[in-house]
Amino acid sequence: MTEWNAWIGREQRSGDRLDPSLAARWCATFDLPPPAGEAMPQGIHFCLCTPEAPTAQLGEDGHPRRDDSAASFLPPVPLPRRMWAASEIEFLGPIAVDAPVERVSRVATIAAKDGRSGPMTFVEVVHETSAGGALAVRETQTLVYREAAPADAPLAPPPPGEGAFDPAGWDAHRLVHPDPRLLFRYSALTFNTHRIHYDAPYAAEVERYRGLVVHGPLTASLLLQLAARELGDNVLKRFAFRGLSPAIAGEPLHLAMRGAGDAIELAAFAGDGRQVTRASAAA
Repeated sequence: MTEWNAWIGREQRSGDRLDPSLAARWCATFDLPPPAGEAMPQGIHFCLCTPEAPTAQLGEDGHPRRDDSAASFLPPVPLPRRMWAASEIEFLGPIAVDAPVERVSRVATIAAKDGRSGPMTFVEVVHETSAGGALAVRETQTLVYREAAPADAPLAPPPPGEGAFDPAGWDAHRLVHPDPRLLFRYSALTFNTHRIHYDAPYAAEVERYRGLVVHGPLTASLLLQLAARELGDNVLKRFAFRGLSPAIAGEPLHLAMRGAGDAIELAAFAGDGRQVTRASAAA
């Protein structure tokens, strides 16, 4: 039990349309050709029903401010650092270009814990996204709130070590270098104003990151695209990912996949072998 239990069960509804312009911008961001049919590749749902908070209501970090009013969907946890820690996703149907989209979001759980780095609060939010009146994606997203980093904290992650990622043992591998242009475009697609993705001085001086941080759902989208390259578009039925360590813009990011059927393992690694993201999927 926490002091934020009044927020459990709180719902938020939002609407959108996957218009051809958004579809084209998404494909251009990832250097992908337009889809062969009407259905967009998996991962497009991250860019639909995005936050609509006015600029005047943004906090210093770029996230919408939270308060104890009935209009505040997320609880006003006083811990200032918010991160998208993980997601578990069910793909129930494709989302077609020009489809009307509705998302119903519900706060499912709130839990306060003490970790090695201090107090943390975990908030689970269930998002149900419908397209054309049919449920297309059900996602349970885990947010974590943490204390601010000390001003003298070492920059994270540590500088690259002498190791190297070895793709041996993986069935598929892709090397990418997500640069600030890609991060900027993805922030625009998702209307994400968290400053760690585009404001390098803020990222280093305030949140103590070694560089611009690659979005968790951006890395997840790249892993989904690796699965689509190997298995085909819109084949996955389930996909789950968890962030383990920050990926830094401009540095090598290795995407890897192995397994088949309902036992697919995916992962992202930094150039020196440090694991960035752990993921699993079922087709």
